[in-house]
Amino acid sequence: MAKILVIDDEPSIVNLVTAYLKPEGYEVHTATDGPSGLKAARAFKPDLVILDIMLPGMDGIELLSRLRRESEVYVILLTAKTEETDKVVGLSVGADDYVTKPFSPRELTARVKAALRRIQAGAGSGSEASVYSFRRLRMDVGARIVSVDEKPIELTAIEFDLLKALVENRGRVLSREQLLEKVWGGEYFGEQRVVDVHLGHVRQKLGREELIVTVRGVGYRFEDEPL
Repeated sequence: MAKILVIDDEPSIVNLVTAYLKPEGYEVHTATDGPSGLKAARAFKPDLVILDIMLPGMDGIELLSRLRRESEVYVILLTAKTEETDKVVGLSVGADDYVTKPFSPRELTARVKAALRRIQAGAGSGSEASVYSFRRLRMDVGARIVSVDEKPIELTAIEFDLLKALVENRGRVLSREQLLEKVWGGEYFGEQRVVDVHLGHVRQKLGREELIVTVRGVGYRFEDEPL
């Protein structure tokens, strides 16, 4: 039974989300402010967190920033803000996805289901023996280790899966739609912006932007010479 933590200071939102998730068989815990939310995340160790940005005591961005220092739990941000900068900041700090209020509880439930399926599929892929070796980059899929110029690179689960999709299709252009389907699942119906932001992080961490080429109006391509 997957464990989900809902952190939101609006009782109506908490009750609504809980009412939709519990019948799906999930164990749901809740918190109504930043400090208690962070404490609950550490104690409850959820499989997925639904996190509001606007929280008393500590806002969702600060909470997420602290959480990311110790956990790679999948996080869906809830925000009433529609400005693109707010969404980008949330993704930059480490959110995996976001939903803008007002939202459809059915849509949120569908995203939760798709995310948990992806997480479970990833957990079951540890037996993969694939190792990709290139002139600059090396990726061990089973161990989920990436190195560039023999230096280890720390990637989040989403970042690793995006890079893996590109590496497995070296030289081919993958569209945002294809990357969303491969990483977030075929049922994802959020904004494609998440792909751009997360790949931006991957580029920065790799330290070699030439490894991931942007093909304007089409998508992205991984380029490196195989050994």
